[in-house]
Amino acid sequence: MREEKLKILGHLIRTKRESQGLTQIELAEKSNVDRNYIGMLERGERNPSYLSLQKIADGLGIPVNKLLSP
Repeated sequence: MREEKLKILGHLIRTKRESQGLTQIELAEKSNVDRNYIGMLERGERNPSYLSLQKIADGLGIPVNKLLSP
């Protein structure tokens, strides 16, 4: 169950990133996180903290609640 939710979250992050035409590297730079971390999140391999989600949302220029919604 947990793994499925992490994969859904990863899919949401990937979808938002791709809709803005960003690579994982570009999003990582904008978010001030490691590019490998972005990849692990998108594959559902990591459970991000709220602060990490906030950094990614900021990198995408959207609020966290938009990051978490389809």
